This record gives sequence, structure tokens and C-alpha cells, in this order.
Amino acid sequence: MTSFIIPAHNEERLIGRTIDALHAAARACGVPYEIILVDDDSTDNTADVAARSGARVVHVTARQIAVVRNAGARAACGDRFVFVDADTMVPVSVLRAVAEAFDRGAVGGGAPARFDGLVPLWGRLAVWMWLALQRLFRVASGCLLFTTREAFEACGGFDQMRFVGEDVELSWRLHRQGRFVIVGEPVVTSGRMVRAYGAVEALGLFASLLRPGADRRRSGHWYRERREDPGAIDSPRQG
Repeated sequence: MTSFIIPAHNEERLIGRTIDALHAAARACGVPYEIILVDDDSTDNTADVAARSGARVVHVTARQIAVVRNAGARAACGDRFVFVDADTMVPVSVLRAVAEAFDRGAVGGGAPARFDGLVPLWGRLAVWMWLALQRLFRVASGCLLFTTREAFEACGGFDQMRFVGEDVELSWRLHRQGRFVIVGEPVVTSGRMVRAYGAVEALGLFASLLRPGADRRRSGHWYRERREDPGAIDSPRQG
């Protein structure tokens, strides 16, 4: 069984569409699955929206993404884990590619991502640079990271001493467990950070993902109040 694990903090605006897309993709692929939403100390209706959308909700109070992801893995029943960010939609084509990678013996991997809606030129260039690095070094981002339970447990899961870049760091350790692949099909993630933040601030956040670290201050932006997304194209789904 495939366990989709979604870490979330105050994501009521987008979590419904993320879960709906996972249901649609999994049903189209015919794979047995479960969806686990790990609610990290949300103060909005994230948990209620997720539950109404058919996810099993696990509550934690950590404000640390590595801890949240690991909590989801502990609660999961499947032998295949797919970690998905709360603002990311996984198309059928991506899930099929992930299933094929597993069937061919991959122990883990990731997928490229593209932004929804319109984003400024510098944002498109930043994504292009990240995708080039992702292909070159074969590392996954939190938008989508998949792994077998066996490989995940063998390498100890996400490093809970890290507050940012834990997905990149786990990618390196999964390489030592076996074949790690980046599938060709992209997921669709929200461009809200690029649209709502200035270039210098947002590029600094992107750069931090490449430097896994243990400084809690570097993860603070994930838990601040959400800024208004001036270019959002999808209406919030409230269940």
C-alpha cells in the first residue's frame, strides 16, 4: 500500500485541492492507498478540511518539518511512502511514474515541480536553476519525495536535528540504500511564495533549502502568518 504523508501548518486554503488530487491520481492508477495529514499546531481549519476530504489526521506540536514528516511515517500503514507538500498537486502521470520506479526497484526518488499561475521572471529562473541541480545531483524536494518504508527506516528517516533542507539531506542518505530516481513528470506546486515575497527574500529561502542546517531560525518563515497570494488562480476549498 502507498501512504501519502502531508505535513501542514495553517493550510486550510490549499489542503483540500491537494488531497483531492491525490485521491484522483491514486484511483486512476488503481493503487491501494491512504492519505495522512500531519497537522502541526495549526490555528485554522486545516485538520477539519483534511478530514472532510478523506485524510486521516495526526496532530503534533513541533513546528519543525522533519519531526512532522517522521510522525506521519510512524502513523503510516503502507510499505511505500510518498511525502507531499500541503500546497502541491500530484497528477496521475506523476503517480504512475512513481509506481513504475518502485516496481523497477528504486528505493526512493523525487519529481520536478512547476508553479501554478503566473510568477515573475526571476521566479521562473530560480525554478529552472533548481531543476538543473535536482537532475544533476538527483535530490528530491519536499514537494514530492518518495521512498520505500524499508529504505526510510534503514537510514533513520528525516534528521530531526535539522530545521530546513531535511528533504535534500535525506535524499543523500537514500542514495546509499539503493537506486534513487527523479521521475520526468512534474508536480504542480503553489507559486505563492514567489508572488508574495520579494526576490531577495524568496531567493534567500530557496538558497536555504540547499544548505541543510540545525538553526531553528531558518525555518521560521514556514510558520508565520500566510501572506496574501496576489496571483492565486484557484479558489480556496473549505470542504
